[in-house]
Amino acid sequence: MIGYPTKKKVNVIAKSGDTARRGLSLEEDINQSNLVFLDRNLANIHKKPTPITIVKVDYPMRSKAKITEAYFKIPSTTDYNGVYKGRAIDFEAKETASKTSFSLSNLHPHQVQHMQSVKFHGAIAFLIIRFTSLDETYYLSIDKLTDFTNNQVRKSLPYEWIKAQGHLIPYNYLIPINYLTVLDMYL
Repeated sequence: MIGYPTKKKVNVIAKSGDTARRGLSLEEDINQSNLVFLDRNLANIHKKPTPITIVKVDYPMRSKAKITEAYFKIPSTTDYNGVYKGRAIDFEAKETASKTSFSLSNLHPHQVQHMQSVKFHGAIAFLIIRFTSLDETYYLSIDKLTDFTNNQVRKSLPYEWIKAQGHLIPYNYLIPINYLTVLDMYL
């Protein structure tokens, strides 16, 4: 366990070979990385909560309230946003079990439009895509995604294309998804 100034405890999994982080979700790895960035005062990036409307809550005991029915208020935009080196950051994180491609059906049109809009207004917008079966995680800029979708009729991004057009984010024990190293190439 690592305790951060927010008093939040984060589990750190010991590395034991190439399969050390299998089973951990991309979101957990990004959240751990973001806590380290915040702790070291490198960046301030957070997961955005999904906006929901609560319809029904059961109160078996006051301290054990349980939401039993809720619905999404509005379509969610992207998973994460924040600030790095004075620039707004906005990105979506996705995982795929495929070894050959990333299905574009995993991205909603409103999410792509949102990333294009924040990019237009000066933010850095991108995707983080993890190929779970290959244990590889890539950074892909919204510009590369837009170029692909504007010039292709495919419904998926080929793995080899992502490998060539994106940036592999190497695994690090303390900062599992250090996407700031890729952002530094653009800043």
